[in-house]
Amino acid sequence: MPPPTADAITQALAALPPTPLCVAYSGGLDSAVLLHALAASPQARAQGLRAWHVHHGLHPQADAWAAHCAENCARLGLEFSVSRVSVALAGGDGPEAAARRARHAAFAAGLGEGETLLLAHHRDDQAETVLLRLLRGSGPDGLAAMRAWRDCGRGRLWRPLLNLPRAVLQAYASAQRLRWIDDPSNDEHGYDRNFLRHRVLPVLRERWPQADAAFATSARLNAQAAELLDSEDAIALAQVRSLDLQALSRLGLRALPSARRARVLRRWVATLGLPPLPAEGVAQIESQLLDARADAEAEFAWHGAVVRAWRDLLHAERQRPALAEDWKVEWDGRHALPLPDGGAWRLYGADRFQAPCLAHGRRGGERIALPGRSHRHALKQVLQDLGVPPWERRRLPLLSSADGELLAAGDLLLSARMDAWLRERGARLLWT
Repeated sequence: MPPPTADAITQALAALPPTPLCVAYSGGLDSAVLLHALAASPQARAQGLRAWHVHHGLHPQADAWAAHCAENCARLGLEFSVSRVSVALAGGDGPEAAARRARHAAFAAGLGEGETLLLAHHRDDQAETVLLRLLRGSGPDGLAAMRAWRDCGRGRLWRPLLNLPRAVLQAYASAQRLRWIDDPSNDEHGYDRNFLRHRVLPVLRERWPQADAAFATSARLNAQAAELLDSEDAIALAQVRSLDLQALSRLGLRALPSARRARVLRRWVATLGLPPLPAEGVAQIESQLLDARADAEAEFAWHGAVVRAWRDLLHAERQRPALAEDWKVEWDGRHALPLPDGGAWRLYGADRFQAPCLAHGRRGGERIALPGRSHRHALKQVLQDLGVPPWERRRLPLLSSADGELLAAGDLLLSARMDAWLRERGARLLWT
């Protein structure tokens, strides 16, 4: 008969999703157990089971750890790959958080279409996470801690062992005589998680033996509450979003209760693929942006992203530079024109312009002859009338003829001359 620990792990892995499977394999005890149990499953192997090791390069033995993982996968007859990542240690969150960000960025970028990535987190890990989130003052979303399932890149992430105590994994590893890596940094009490693991949780378990189970239950209850709040947040976000879905109505936001408004702001930022909005960001938006003058350019910036207030709207995006006034380059339209801010200009439907044009930044004072108009208009006034925000105007590329006539401003404005030329050929300009 298999030992009870094997039964518990087999049961946890019983409902394998019908997708390709990949194990995040660090070489430590937890991931070694997960990989071994899956390798013993004919179903998992039939679904293309593979192992994936992330090499952080932070420890002198990192190369040896990758080699150990490769050797073990070779013994098990499993496909094995290594991703070397660069860990940004200057972000202020410490090496543990920086390594986690780099690791998850690699997972999101490299996971196959529809593939399931399995992580070996267990109930003890969940207890540590709940305590960390409590100490950081997290609300229901944070106290939901680690979710069993979540989206990850083109696939999904699954933690099948999340309800099992680490003792079960240790017993399995001993019974199967597994070999694993012991990372010495796990014993360094200077890291918050390690301090909780070695100094705090043992004391809590002495008084409350079911502490880990209680923390796990609290995480599940908070996850349920977060799901209910999340569905209501989605409705509120839809109500205050502008027609182009990228901006929010300040008037609509002010009508929401403060707590709902904070959640809507965070959800909005997340849907745009921007870094999570910090707590001080919500406070800054509340105090500086929601009631700013319509013509003001109030903003809050964080981690390469920015929220700006203009007219009735809040706009959020990654920070991008304005086009330099002295930037200029000749463009004949045959190929896409790369722009200094990472964007591009393209001509579709025609091989090239009738004559080479000059792409350049705004210098001020430009005027444009619009289709159906008898005289030229100040570009600044036309852009204001169109509701183009000031920061968009500053990075708007302009296109002029060799004789200096303004032909286009991005793909927002076309002169009468350029509009007629494009219409004759069924062509168009696209600025991205």
